[in-house]
Amino acid sequence: MEGPCESDDQEFKFSSNYPASVTWDEVSARFKRVEDLGFDMVTTGDHFVDWSEPSRPWLEVWTLLAAVARETSRIRLATYVTQIPLRNPAMLARQALTLDHISGGRLEVGLGTGLRIDPVYEMIGIPNWDNPERVARLGKYVRIVDLLLSNEVTSFQGEYYQINGAVMNPRPIQSPRPPIVVAALGPKMLDITARHADKWNTISFAETFDAQLAEAVERTRRVDGLCQTQDRDPATLERTYLMFDMASRSAGGRIGYYESENLFVDQVSRLTEQGFTEIGLYYPVLAEQESTFERIATDIIPELKRNHIG
Repeated sequence: MEGPCESDDQEFKFSSNYPASVTWDEVSARFKRVEDLGFDMVTTGDHFVDWSEPSRPWLEVWTLLAAVARETSRIRLATYVTQIPLRNPAMLARQALTLDHISGGRLEVGLGTGLRIDPVYEMIGIPNWDNPERVARLGKYVRIVDLLLSNEVTSFQGEYYQINGAVMNPRPIQSPRPPIVVAALGPKMLDITARHADKWNTISFAETFDAQLAEAVERTRRVDGLCQTQDRDPATLERTYLMFDMASRSAGGRIGYYESENLFVDQVSRLTEQGFTEIGLYYPVLAEQESTFERIATDIIPELKRNHIG
Protein backbone atom coordinates (compact mmCIF):
# COMPACT_ATOMS: atom_id res chain seq x y z
CA MET A 1 0.00 0.00 0.00
CA GLU A 2 1.44 3.29 -1.09
CA GLY A 3 -0.67 5.22 1.40
CA PRO A 4 -2.54 8.49 0.94
CA CYS A 5 -0.92 11.25 -1.06
CA GLU A 6 0.17 14.20 0.99
CA SER A 7 -1.29 17.42 -0.34
CA ASP A 8 1.08 20.26 -1.10
CA ASP A 9 -1.83 22.67 -1.37
CA GLN A 10 -4.46 23.21 1.30
CA GLU A 11 -5.85 26.36 -0.29
CA PHE A 12 -9.50 27.19 0.13
CA LYS A 13 -11.55 25.84 -2.82
CA PHE A 14 -15.10 25.70 -4.12
CA SER A 15 -16.75 23.05 -6.26
CA SER A 16 -20.09 22.95 -8.02
CA ASN A 17 -22.16 19.77 -8.11
CA TYR A 18 -24.55 19.20 -10.96
CA PRO A 19 -26.57 16.02 -11.64
CA ALA A 20 -26.39 14.58 -15.14
CA SER A 21 -30.15 14.75 -15.52
CA VAL A 22 -30.53 16.94 -18.62
CA THR A 23 -29.34 16.75 -22.22
CA TRP A 24 -25.65 16.65 -23.08
CA ASP A 25 -25.80 20.14 -24.61
CA GLU A 26 -27.23 21.53 -21.34
CA VAL A 27 -24.73 19.68 -19.16
CA SER A 28 -21.82 20.81 -21.35
CA ALA A 29 -22.97 24.44 -21.31
CA ARG A 30 -23.41 24.49 -17.53
CA PHE A 31 -20.11 22.79 -16.79
CA LYS A 32 -18.31 25.29 -19.02
CA ARG A 33 -20.22 28.08 -17.29
CA VAL A 34 -19.00 26.81 -13.90
CA GLU A 35 -15.43 26.91 -15.20
CA ASP A 36 -15.92 30.44 -16.53
CA LEU A 37 -17.29 31.53 -13.14
CA GLY A 38 -14.00 30.51 -11.50
CA PHE A 39 -14.95 27.38 -9.58
CA ASP A 40 -12.06 25.08 -8.74
CA MET A 41 -13.86 21.81 -9.44
CA VAL A 42 -17.06 20.43 -10.93
CA THR A 43 -18.58 17.20 -9.59
CA THR A 44 -21.47 14.93 -10.46
CA GLY A 45 -23.03 11.77 -9.08
CA ASP A 46 -22.86 8.19 -10.33
CA HIS A 47 -26.12 6.37 -10.96
CA PHE A 48 -27.70 4.19 -13.63
CA VAL A 49 -30.87 6.28 -13.39
CA ASP A 50 -32.01 9.11 -11.17
CA TRP A 51 -32.74 6.91 -8.18
CA SER A 52 -35.48 9.21 -6.88
CA GLU A 53 -37.20 9.58 -10.27
CA PRO A 54 -36.04 6.84 -12.67
CA SER A 55 -38.03 8.14 -15.66
CA ARG A 56 -35.92 11.33 -15.85
CA PRO A 57 -33.08 11.55 -18.39
CA TRP A 58 -29.68 10.50 -17.02
CA LEU A 59 -26.15 10.36 -18.46
CA GLU A 60 -23.42 7.96 -17.30
CA VAL A 61 -20.83 9.81 -15.21
CA TRP A 62 -17.47 8.51 -16.49
CA THR A 63 -18.45 8.90 -20.14
CA LEU A 64 -19.82 12.34 -19.32
CA LEU A 65 -16.69 13.55 -17.54
CA ALA A 66 -14.48 12.34 -20.39
CA ALA A 67 -16.50 14.55 -22.75
CA VAL A 68 -16.46 17.45 -20.27
CA ALA A 69 -12.68 17.13 -20.05
CA ARG A 70 -12.45 17.96 -23.75
CA GLU A 71 -14.88 20.87 -23.38
CA THR A 72 -12.96 22.51 -20.51
CA SER A 73 -9.33 23.44 -19.89
CA ARG A 74 -8.76 24.38 -16.24
CA ILE A 75 -11.40 23.13 -13.85
CA ARG A 76 -10.84 19.88 -11.97
CA LEU A 77 -13.31 17.02 -12.47
CA ALA A 78 -14.59 14.48 -9.96
CA THR A 79 -17.16 11.79 -9.36
CA TYR A 80 -18.93 12.64 -6.09
CA VAL A 81 -19.11 9.75 -5.84
CA THR A 82 -18.68 6.55 -7.84
CA GLN A 83 -20.87 3.73 -6.51
CA ILE A 84 -18.62 0.70 -6.06
CA PRO A 85 -21.33 -1.92 -6.79
CA LEU A 86 -21.55 -0.73 -10.40
CA ARG A 87 -17.97 -1.51 -11.45
CA ASN A 88 -15.11 -3.90 -10.84
CA PRO A 89 -12.34 -1.91 -9.05
CA ALA A 90 -9.71 -2.70 -11.69
CA MET A 91 -12.00 -1.53 -14.50
CA LEU A 92 -12.76 1.62 -12.50
CA ALA A 93 -9.03 2.25 -12.06
CA ARG A 94 -8.56 1.89 -15.82
CA GLN A 95 -11.36 4.39 -16.45
CA ALA A 96 -9.75 6.79 -13.97
CA LEU A 97 -6.33 6.40 -15.62
CA THR A 98 -7.87 7.12 -19.02
CA LEU A 99 -9.72 10.20 -17.78
CA ASP A 100 -6.59 11.46 -16.03
CA HIS A 101 -4.92 11.50 -19.46
CA ILE A 102 -7.92 12.90 -21.36
CA SER A 103 -8.22 15.75 -18.84
CA GLY A 104 -4.51 16.54 -18.71
CA GLY A 105 -4.30 15.58 -15.04
CA ARG A 106 -7.47 17.21 -13.69
CA LEU A 107 -9.25 14.14 -12.27
CA GLU A 108 -10.14 13.30 -8.67
CA VAL A 109 -11.57 9.84 -7.96
CA GLY A 110 -14.53 9.93 -5.57
CA LEU A 111 -15.64 6.58 -4.14
CA GLY A 112 -18.59 5.54 -1.99
CA THR A 113 -20.72 2.55 -1.07
CA GLY A 114 -23.81 3.52 -3.06
CA LEU A 115 -27.43 3.44 -1.96
CA ARG A 116 -29.33 0.27 -1.08
CA ILE A 117 -32.58 2.01 -2.08
CA ASP A 118 -31.29 2.69 -5.60
CA PRO A 119 -33.53 0.81 -8.08
CA VAL A 120 -30.52 -0.06 -10.27
CA TYR A 121 -29.99 -3.46 -8.62
CA GLU A 122 -33.36 -4.83 -9.66
CA MET A 123 -33.25 -3.00 -13.01
CA ILE A 124 -30.01 -4.56 -14.25
CA GLY A 125 -29.75 -7.65 -12.05
CA ILE A 126 -26.72 -6.97 -9.89
CA PRO A 127 -26.35 -7.85 -6.18
CA ASN A 128 -27.70 -5.36 -3.65
CA TRP A 129 -25.19 -5.95 -0.85
CA ASP A 130 -26.21 -5.21 2.71
CA ASN A 131 -24.57 -2.25 4.41
CA PRO A 132 -21.89 -4.20 6.35
CA GLU A 133 -20.75 -5.88 3.12
CA ARG A 134 -20.75 -2.57 1.27
CA VAL A 135 -18.47 -1.03 3.88
CA ALA A 136 -16.17 -4.07 3.96
CA ARG A 137 -15.93 -4.05 0.18
CA LEU A 138 -15.24 -0.32 0.06
CA GLY A 139 -12.10 -0.68 2.17
CA LYS A 140 -10.72 -3.29 -0.24
CA TYR A 141 -11.95 -1.37 -3.29
CA VAL A 142 -10.14 1.83 -2.29
CA ARG A 143 -6.97 -0.14 -1.60
CA ILE A 144 -7.10 -1.83 -5.01
CA VAL A 145 -7.70 1.43 -6.88
CA ASP A 146 -4.80 2.99 -4.98
CA LEU A 147 -2.49 0.07 -5.81
CA LEU A 148 -3.43 -0.04 -9.48
CA LEU A 149 -3.00 3.69 -10.01
CA SER A 150 0.24 3.78 -8.00
CA ASN A 151 1.97 0.77 -9.60
CA GLU A 152 2.56 -0.54 -13.09
CA VAL A 153 1.76 -4.15 -12.09
CA THR A 154 -0.55 -5.12 -9.23
CA SER A 155 -1.74 -8.34 -7.60
CA PHE A 156 -4.23 -8.57 -4.76
CA GLN A 157 -5.98 -11.56 -3.21
CA GLY A 158 -8.95 -10.94 -0.95
CA GLU A 159 -12.38 -12.19 0.01
CA TYR A 160 -14.20 -9.99 -2.49
CA TYR A 161 -11.68 -9.12 -5.19
CA GLN A 162 -8.73 -10.86 -6.85
CA ILE A 163 -6.21 -9.03 -9.03
CA ASN A 164 -3.53 -11.10 -10.78
CA GLY A 165 -0.66 -9.21 -12.36
CA ALA A 166 -2.86 -6.38 -13.65
CA VAL A 167 -0.81 -4.03 -15.84
CA MET A 168 -1.53 -0.29 -15.74
CA ASN A 169 0.18 1.50 -18.58
CA PRO A 170 0.61 4.39 -19.32
CA ARG A 171 1.27 5.80 -15.89
CA PRO A 172 -1.00 8.58 -14.57
CA ILE A 173 -0.24 12.17 -15.43
CA GLN A 174 -0.73 13.19 -11.80
CA SER A 175 2.00 12.00 -9.45
CA PRO A 176 1.88 9.56 -7.83
CA ARG A 177 -1.75 9.19 -8.99
CA PRO A 178 -5.05 11.12 -9.09
CA PRO A 179 -6.31 11.99 -5.58
CA ILE A 180 -8.76 9.51 -4.03
CA VAL A 181 -11.79 10.98 -2.30
CA VAL A 182 -13.90 8.85 0.04
CA ALA A 183 -17.45 9.85 0.95
CA ALA A 184 -18.00 8.97 4.60
CA LEU A 185 -20.63 9.63 7.24
CA GLY A 186 -20.45 6.81 9.80
CA PRO A 187 -17.60 5.51 12.00
CA LYS A 188 -16.52 2.57 9.83
CA MET A 189 -16.50 4.68 6.69
CA LEU A 190 -14.52 7.36 8.49
CA ASP A 191 -11.99 4.71 9.50
CA ILE A 192 -11.53 3.72 5.84
CA THR A 193 -11.13 7.40 5.00
CA ALA A 194 -8.46 7.92 7.65
CA ARG A 195 -6.55 4.87 6.43
CA HIS A 196 -6.65 5.32 2.68
CA ALA A 197 -8.10 8.59 1.37
CA ASP A 198 -6.40 11.77 0.24
CA LYS A 199 -9.65 13.67 0.70
CA TRP A 200 -12.72 13.15 2.84
CA ASN A 201 -16.09 14.23 1.48
CA THR A 202 -19.11 14.47 3.73
CA ILE A 203 -22.70 15.70 3.61
CA SER A 204 -25.57 15.96 6.08
CA PHE A 205 -29.27 15.30 5.56
CA ALA A 206 -30.33 16.92 8.83
CA GLU A 207 -33.28 19.30 8.63
CA THR A 208 -31.46 22.50 9.69
CA PHE A 209 -28.02 23.91 9.04
CA ASP A 210 -27.27 24.01 12.79
CA ALA A 211 -27.99 20.29 13.01
CA GLN A 212 -25.88 19.65 9.90
CA LEU A 213 -23.00 21.61 11.39
CA ALA A 214 -23.24 19.65 14.65
CA GLU A 215 -22.89 16.42 12.65
CA ALA A 216 -19.91 17.83 10.77
CA VAL A 217 -18.22 18.83 14.04
CA GLU A 218 -18.68 15.34 15.50
CA ARG A 219 -17.42 13.63 12.35
CA THR A 220 -14.40 15.93 12.21
CA ARG A 221 -13.54 15.09 15.82
CA ARG A 222 -13.89 11.39 15.07
CA VAL A 223 -11.84 11.40 11.87
CA ASP A 224 -9.05 13.34 13.60
CA GLY A 225 -8.90 10.65 16.26
CA LEU A 226 -8.89 7.88 13.66
CA CYS A 227 -6.01 9.54 11.81
CA GLN A 228 -4.03 9.70 15.02
CA THR A 229 -4.76 6.03 15.67
CA GLN A 230 -3.23 5.29 12.26
CA ASP A 231 -0.19 7.47 13.08
CA ARG A 232 -1.34 9.85 10.39
CA ASP A 233 -1.18 13.61 10.71
CA PRO A 234 -4.85 14.72 10.45
CA ALA A 235 -3.69 17.76 8.47
CA THR A 236 -2.77 15.45 5.55
CA LEU A 237 -6.45 14.58 5.05
CA GLU A 238 -8.19 17.28 3.03
CA ARG A 239 -11.80 17.86 4.15
CA THR A 240 -14.57 18.61 1.66
CA TYR A 241 -18.19 19.39 2.48
CA LEU A 242 -21.15 19.28 0.07
CA MET A 243 -23.78 21.80 1.17
CA PHE A 244 -27.19 20.12 0.96
CA ASP A 245 -30.46 21.91 1.71
CA MET A 246 -32.89 19.32 3.03
CA ALA A 247 -35.83 21.66 2.49
CA SER A 248 -35.11 22.26 -1.19
CA ARG A 249 -37.20 19.36 -2.50
CA SER A 250 -40.33 20.43 -0.62
CA ALA A 251 -39.61 24.02 -1.76
CA GLY A 252 -39.73 23.14 -5.44
CA GLY A 253 -35.94 23.01 -5.78
CA ARG A 254 -35.27 26.35 -4.09
CA ILE A 255 -31.90 26.20 -2.31
CA GLY A 256 -31.85 28.18 0.92
CA TYR A 257 -28.27 29.42 0.79
CA TYR A 258 -28.99 31.14 -2.54
CA GLU A 259 -31.79 33.18 -0.96
CA SER A 260 -29.38 35.35 1.02
CA GLU A 261 -25.76 36.16 0.28
CA ASN A 262 -25.20 36.93 3.97
CA LEU A 263 -26.60 33.52 4.89
CA PHE A 264 -24.27 31.89 2.38
CA VAL A 265 -21.22 33.63 3.85
CA ASP A 266 -22.28 32.71 7.39
CA GLN A 267 -22.75 29.02 6.58
CA VAL A 268 -19.51 28.72 4.63
CA SER A 269 -17.58 30.54 7.36
CA ARG A 270 -18.91 28.21 10.03
CA LEU A 271 -17.92 25.17 7.96
CA THR A 272 -14.42 26.41 7.29
CA GLU A 273 -13.96 27.05 11.00
CA GLN A 274 -14.19 23.25 11.35
CA GLY A 275 -11.32 22.69 8.93
CA PHE A 276 -13.19 22.14 5.66
CA THR A 277 -11.03 23.52 2.87
CA GLU A 278 -13.30 22.66 -0.06
CA ILE A 279 -16.96 23.62 -0.10
CA GLY A 280 -19.31 22.05 -2.64
CA LEU A 281 -22.38 23.95 -3.88
CA TYR A 282 -25.29 22.53 -5.81
CA TYR A 283 -25.90 24.16 -9.16
CA PRO A 284 -29.25 25.95 -8.78
CA VAL A 285 -32.32 24.06 -9.94
CA LEU A 286 -34.40 27.20 -10.40
CA ALA A 287 -33.46 29.69 -13.11
CA GLU A 288 -34.40 32.55 -10.79
CA GLN A 289 -31.55 31.59 -8.43
CA GLU A 290 -28.88 31.51 -11.12
CA SER A 291 -28.13 35.22 -10.85
CA THR A 292 -27.40 34.86 -7.12
CA PHE A 293 -25.28 31.79 -7.84
CA GLU A 294 -23.26 33.81 -10.36
CA ARG A 295 -22.82 36.77 -7.98
CA ILE A 296 -21.64 34.41 -5.27
CA ALA A 297 -19.13 32.89 -7.70
CA THR A 298 -17.79 36.16 -9.11
CA ASP A 299 -17.94 38.46 -6.07
CA ILE A 300 -18.31 36.60 -2.78
CA ILE A 301 -16.13 33.53 -3.29
CA PRO A 302 -13.07 35.53 -4.43
CA GLU A 303 -13.47 37.76 -1.38
CA LEU A 304 -13.71 34.73 0.91
CA LYS A 305 -10.53 33.36 -0.64
CA ARG A 306 -8.74 36.69 -0.28
CA ASN A 307 -9.67 36.76 3.39
CA HIS A 308 -8.29 33.24 3.81
CA ILE A 309 -11.25 32.04 5.83
CA GLY A 310 -10.78 28.52 7.04
